[in-house]
Amino acid sequence: MTRTTLDDSSLAPFLAAFYGRVRSDLLIGPVFAAAIPDADWPHHMATVEAFWSSVLFKTGRYKGNPFGRHQALGILRPEHFARWLDLFRETAATRFLPDDAAALQERAERIGASLQAGLFFLPDAAAAAATGSGGDTPAK
Repeated sequence: MTRTTLDDSSLAPFLAAFYGRVRSDLLIGPVFAAAIPDADWPHHMATVEAFWSSVLFKTGRYKGNPFGRHQALGILRPEHFARWLDLFRETAATRFLPDDAAALQERAERIGASLQAGLFFLPDAAAAAATGSGGDTPAK
């Protein structure tokens, strides 16, 4: 496959290839299957495309709460994030020019680290931030 430049038009095919791998993965595929029925995948992919377009290209297409969505699953573990990032990294490396793949991977790793910090290491502080309460709950 010829590698391409990362832009809004190359994003959807990349995400389709990546999530194809995710859905068939033995570790994280079942997590996604439990959370997203087959009939809901087109809607999920549109949401994911909007998220990444907003993150990468500042399009403002995504309106949502990714932390809250992941937190609501209640079953995620650090090994799920590690596998997701491995598949993301591998797919990006095969589809994009090296500098673009590296930039995309770096962004994914920062987002993953942020989600994990909230889910596994600072759940009270992350929950307050997600709800906007900011409250007096100290981080653990």
